[in-house]
Amino acid sequence: MSEITNFRGDSSPADAEMRGEDAVRALIHRVGDRVRKARELKGIPRRVLSEASGVSPRYLALLEAGEGNISIGLLQRVAEALDHRIEWLLGEDDPWTSEALRVADLFRTATAETRAKVLDILAPQPEGSARRNRIALIGLRGAGKSTLGTLAGDALGLPFVELNREIEDQAGMPITEVMAFYGQEGYRRLEAQALSRIVATHDSTILAVAGGIVSDPDVFKALLTHFHTIWIKASPTEHMARVRAQGDMRPMAGNPEAMDQLKFILTSREALYDQARARLDTTGRSVQESLADLLALIRDRGFLD
Repeated sequence: MSEITNFRGDSSPADAEMRGEDAVRALIHRVGDRVRKARELKGIPRRVLSEASGVSPRYLALLEAGEGNISIGLLQRVAEALDHRIEWLLGEDDPWTSEALRVADLFRTATAETRAKVLDILAPQPEGSARRNRIALIGLRGAGKSTLGTLAGDALGLPFVELNREIEDQAGMPITEVMAFYGQEGYRRLEAQALSRIVATHDSTILAVAGGIVSDPDVFKALLTHFHTIWIKASPTEHMARVRAQGDMRPMAGNPEAMDQLKFILTSREALYDQARARLDTTGRSVQESLADLLALIRDRGFLD
């Protein structure tokens, strides 16, 4: 016989193995191509992606060339550094032509009013009921979330809550120790639990969350569902200056590329932060000016109606 088959008439194990190897090679090339395109579209130098993901520049170069058989763990780090889910890199559908992803991109770039209408159509319950009088301030550290949240809470008669303080109360230790003891995965689990507890116990509140909450799709979705979210933003220079003014020199200590990394984080998270229902730029504004802007925004958007 010219072809070896099994009893069902299928091709031989050798043929199946060859097809499997071809599929693996195709997957490696597909992943590498998507990593390269995503990095270039975001304008991220390979060295910055290396710093953010913990994957060496040489390995990233091999990966992008379709020659690196990267582990799932390392690929997850690269996906997170690019602010994409790992499925986006692995799926068979082209992320640049996929209809579902195109709709998601259109949603991210739509006006807040359009996004609100879309959510009104898709949400399983009325938004007013889900969000009540809860307001969440998102954005990177140094934008002014805690300062403005505290002052706005006093002005509006609402309790101000910091999600990280809730996590510390739950864990019985500071956030730095939570990260060291539980790791990133454990922290995210505590974050989700704390957010659920706040939703269950507060119909009216102003909440400030850590900048990285947008990295967990499920937790961020819950935040968007149950809170009127406001992106508190500032220029990279002001972000860095405010953190240093608070007495925290860690962002600059021994790290000459700290500003590049900060700009990378802002760029890579911009589409996620922009899913907030409103945004407030505090660049060049005093605390009192930003507070007045925030109170006017809350009033004009009807977040407490």
